[in-house]
Parts: sequence; C-alpha cells; structure tokens
Amino acid sequence: MKKSLFPLMLGGLGIGTTEFVMMGLLPDIARDLHITIPAAGHLISAYALGVVVGAPLLVMMSSNYPPKKILLALMLIFTAFNTFSAFAPGHLTLLLARFFAGLPHGAFFGVGSVVASRLADKGKQAQAISMMFAGLTIANLATVPLGTWVGHHFLWRYTFGIVAAIGLITLVFLKLWLPALPVNRTGNARSELQLFKSTEAWLIILITAIGTGGLFAWISYIAPLMTEVSRFSSNSVSWILVLAGFGMVVGNVIGGKLADSFEPVKACAALLVAMAVTLLAVYFLSGNQIVSLLLTFIAGALSIALASPIQILMINTAKGAEMLGAAVTQASFNIGNALGAFFGGLPIAAGLGFNWPALVGVVMALVGVLFALVLIKRPKPVMVDVLEERELVA
Repeated sequence: MKKSLFPLMLGGLGIGTTEFVMMGLLPDIARDLHITIPAAGHLISAYALGVVVGAPLLVMMSSNYPPKKILLALMLIFTAFNTFSAFAPGHLTLLLARFFAGLPHGAFFGVGSVVASRLADKGKQAQAISMMFAGLTIANLATVPLGTWVGHHFLWRYTFGIVAAIGLITLVFLKLWLPALPVNRTGNARSELQLFKSTEAWLIILITAIGTGGLFAWISYIAPLMTEVSRFSSNSVSWILVLAGFGMVVGNVIGGKLADSFEPVKACAALLVAMAVTLLAVYFLSGNQIVSLLLTFIAGALSIALASPIQILMINTAKGAEMLGAAVTQASFNIGNALGAFFGGLPIAAGLGFNWPALVGVVMALVGVLFALVLIKRPKPVMVDVLEERELVA
C-alpha cells in the first residue's frame, strides 16, 4: 500500500468504528441514559441521516478547496462530535452529536475515493479505493468488537473516546503523508448538479440503495438469526461478527481487483447475483451451524466487495462532478442500510422466522441486478460537459 493512502485507511477505520459500534452499545446506552432500546436505536438513525444530508452538502460547499484541506476539515468535524458524544449528558444531546458526527462520513469517503483514484497507478484505481475501505473492514474485524467490549465492561463513553483518538491520529497522518493535490474542479455548483439529470447516475444510486439494501436486511438481524435459527449461544454472537468482519477484509480486496479487471458495472451485477444466491442459502440452510458460519463469512465478504466497483462506477460516470458523485454513492449506501433494516423487519413483525429477512434481501439484491442490467444495456454514459455547460450558462 502506498504511504499516501494510509491516512485515508485510518479515516475509514474511525468512521467504520463509530458507525457500526452503535449496534452493540445500544443496551448499555439505553440503561445509562434511562431510555428504551428503541429510543436508543434512534441514535443509529440520526447518524445515518447525518450521512445522507452531509455527503452532497459538504462536498458542494468545499469543492473549491484543495482535497487535503477538505479531508482535514471533515476529519476535524468528525473528531469534535465524537468527542462530544463521549461527554453528551443526555439522550437529546447525544442524538444531536450523532447527527453531526455523521455529516462528514459520506463526504470523507467521497473526496477520499477521488483522491485515492488520483494517487493510484494506472489501471489500479479501484484497488486504491479499496485500500481506503480497508479501514472500514478492519473496524468490523477489530475496533468494533473492541469498542463493544469496552462499552460492556467499562463505559460506553470510553468507546467514543477511542473513536475520537483515531480521529486525532488520522488528522496527524493526513497532515504529514497526504500529498497536497491541486483543486480539480472544472465547473461550478450549477454544472455539478447536472449529475442529477443523468439517467446513469440515478441507476447507480438505485443499484446502491436497493441492491446493497439486501445485505443490510440480513446483517441488521444477524444476532437473532444466529441465536434463534442457528442455535448459537448469545455469547457467541460477538465472535460470529468477527467472522463476518474477516469476510469483509477478504471481500474488500476481491472487490477492488474485480473492478480493475472487468467493467465496474458488470462486477456490480455479478456480486449482486452472488449476494442473492448467498442470502437464499441463508434462508434455507441457517439451521446447520457449520453452514451458517460459512455463509456468514461469504455474506460479509460480499457486503463490502461491492463498495469499490460502485464507487469507481460513479466516479467514471460523474465526469466534472466526481467528488459529488462519490459522496452521493455513500449517502445511497446509508439509504440502503435504512431500507434493508426496515423491509427486513417486516416479516419478523408479521410473526415469521428470523431467517425471513434474508429472503427479503434476496428480492432487494435481484432488483439491484435488474438496475445493473439496464445500465449495462444503455449506451456509455455521457455527462454534460462542464465547459459546455458554462458556455450555456453564459
């Protein structure tokens, strides 16, 4: 890995930790703040809302600045509000802190994806982007279980202190090791908004929000799936999540190589088909513990393998608005998180088994495949040229 990519990986580590550790800390936060677990669950929603709002907004506000300055500012915001999360006195203040901590999430990955692609050797752009997402996978493998353990055995506030410390370290390495790349903006806010007139861009958004939502339908309910269907003990769940995290590490490498070896959209379609097949197997075979563990590893790998192909696909499509496009993709991932958890919960609320969310995930993944096929059949995406747009405006 290039030294210049290391700060981006560290940022991904901090962001991945603060996003996913909340699932394990909900009982501890609810007990400490004297609120119900569903009320504590709003903290997850607040963070996701922050990502969706902040991703396009912060990128458009900062596009005239050099990427290094943008990333430093975003990580400063991230560190400040995770620090505030550690000291928040009550539910409302913590809710606000989680919203503001989520604001830089999508923008950091969006700007970071473009920076990584610019720093990459020719033909290895997706693999460079996957190095940034490697931080997120390492978070699921190491710091999320660690943060959950710290929250259970000591105090959940210490976990956010750890996240803030990762943010401070990231700031140092961004300052020292990230090259000062020049501004690469060729248009303005108005011309960049042409992205949302592109059918191809909307297809990528739908692939991301609905297709990847299939895996979120599975992973949102993995704990009851493992305890009630696979019959593992509740103490085993944290280790099963580590297995899923290890799958993510492997899948991240595979996704980067696939996107550089094949057309990114075809890589997306293939991975979504694999996702549908895997989730179908989860629905039928989770009663067998060994098979269930194997499927957990495979599903974990697929959950992150899609990240690099989708990101490079959007960057290639959003000519003249690459950072905005990459940030919008991150917002779409979080919409997929919300949609997957919502639709996956419907069969459970209807009294069906805990393996049914995986079947919902199959449907969502196949819908993503359909959108990918539509994109494959369309002519090569042609964005409105930024200079042409500026002449039209003039």
